[in-house]
Amino acid sequence: MDHGPAVELGVDHAAKRKTRLGIWMFVSYTLVYGAFVAIGVTNYEAMSILVIGDLNLAVTYGFGLIVLAIIMGLIYNWRCTKIENEMNKEDES
Repeated sequence: MDHGPAVELGVDHAAKRKTRLGIWMFVSYTLVYGAFVAIGVTNYEAMSILVIGDLNLAVTYGFGLIVLAIIMGLIYNWRCTKIENEMNKEDES
């Protein structure tokens, strides 16, 4: 039952660009999250302000962070796939 790997792993020529994109997105998300924490620490009364309907700033911002993380993940996947395809075309040439 010992079988080899499902795929042959080679050199990832796009690793540098994907890493740079990942770090940029991580820093961006960290800044947005840091602003959320800063509001909660410095002006916690502001978190109770109603923003959308009956939802306060804390809930709205929290859901926004979740949605932002999902969107950033999709963008990262899309961009990395595009970068890998470009690098593979250059490698084949």
